[in-house]
Amino acid sequence: MDQRKTILIVDDSRVSRMMARQYIAALHPHWAIEEAASGEEALARAHALAPDLILMDVNMPGMGGVAAAEQLRQQFPDTAISLLTANVQSATRERAAQIGVGFMEKPITEARIAQLVAVLEA
Repeated sequence: MDQRKTILIVDDSRVSRMMARQYIAALHPHWAIEEAASGEEALARAHALAPDLILMDVNMPGMGGVAAAEQLRQQFPDTAISLLTANVQSATRERAAQIGVGFMEKPITEARIAQLVAVLEA
C-alpha cells in the first residue's frame, strides 16, 4: 500500500514544476503534489500543507531557495528538503549541508526524482 505523502515543488519555472510533478505522479499517483513559485509562497504553502518532502529551486526572484530552505528547516525539522539547482557551485552544496538539506543538480530527470522520493518510501 502506497502511504499518501504530500510533496511541495518550489520553482519559479512552471515547466520545471510540471516535469517534477509528472515524474512524482508517475511513481506515486496517490500522493498530493502541490506547487509554489517563490520562496515566500513556499513558506506560506508549507504551513498550510505540512509537506513530507520539499523540492526547492535555488535561484528564484524574491526570496531564494537557500534562504527559504533555512527557514523551512527551522520550522519543519523532520521534513525532507532538497535544493534543486543548475548552479552547482561548491558554496551552495556546502550551505545545503550546513543547514541539513539535500542537494540535487538540475535538469530534473525521472531518475533524480525517483532518488529523492525514495527517502519517503522507507
